[in-house]
Amino acid sequence: MLIAHSPDADDIFMYYAIKFGWVGMDGVKFENVAEDIQTLNEKALAGVYEIVAISFALYPHIRDEYALLRTAVSFGDGYGPKIIKKKDAKLKRNFKVALSGEHTTNAMLFRIAYPDARITYMNFLEIEEAVLSGKVDAGVLIHESILTYDSELEVEREMWDIWQELSGGGLPLPLGGMAIMRSIPLNKAIEYEATLTKAVRVAREHKAKLSEMLLERNLVRIDAPTLDKYLELYANDDSVSLNELQYRAINKLFEIGYKHGFYDALVHAQDFMIPTEYKELRNS
Repeated sequence: MLIAHSPDADDIFMYYAIKFGWVGMDGVKFENVAEDIQTLNEKALAGVYEIVAISFALYPHIRDEYALLRTAVSFGDGYGPKIIKKKDAKLKRNFKVALSGEHTTNAMLFRIAYPDARITYMNFLEIEEAVLSGKVDAGVLIHESILTYDSELEVEREMWDIWQELSGGGLPLPLGGMAIMRSIPLNKAIEYEATLTKAVRVAREHKAKLSEMLLERNLVRIDAPTLDKYLELYANDDSVSLNELQYRAINKLFEIGYKHGFYDALVHAQDFMIPTEYKELRNS
């Protein structure tokens, strides 16, 4: 079974308990591929991967082909992607901005907040340099770059603040999750979700050791203190399995997207999860 995830540190951390053999599933050999989040979103739209990391904002577009998984989720809570620019630069109403992909959560929220901005999409690793070089006036930083951007740059606005204004406040910001193809037999899908959930839980329980191994093998792009801080933001205890507040946040994101014409239907996350009660019914 191939699992597709992004190359950022939280996805690596949440998957590698499987890669290192700490967690497994009888009769299944897991392999992984790491690609930037917009590539993953596009391949999910094309139905390329059976288990794939996605931006939550993408999900209503793939709801007929994929179910949402409850695990390996990343939310912002008082933090999130950042709109950055050169220090002391003044942005015009139609400023040129670099975003990490059309179907990312930050792109949807940005487009709602800045309808007149001129958007260009690029790999998230290229955004900081595009702002520094003047190719664009501003960019939205995601992943580890929110902690490590150049001192010549400053934050114009936090995506968290935009989310608070649009959502009414009180909810974490849904950023990334996992989806599984509906063509997988239900009993198998339940097992895959359970295995991935265990992997995230084990990773959290052995955070220090796993982080050390990732750093020793140069599997992450940041140093040890930054990794520790970053994992507490996006691969924390709330990443193991969705809770009620997170469900409310995802549904609010979908509601906002529907209200602003990004989706053709109003989607409720709970209606698109793997029905784990199926296993209980089979065993009863």
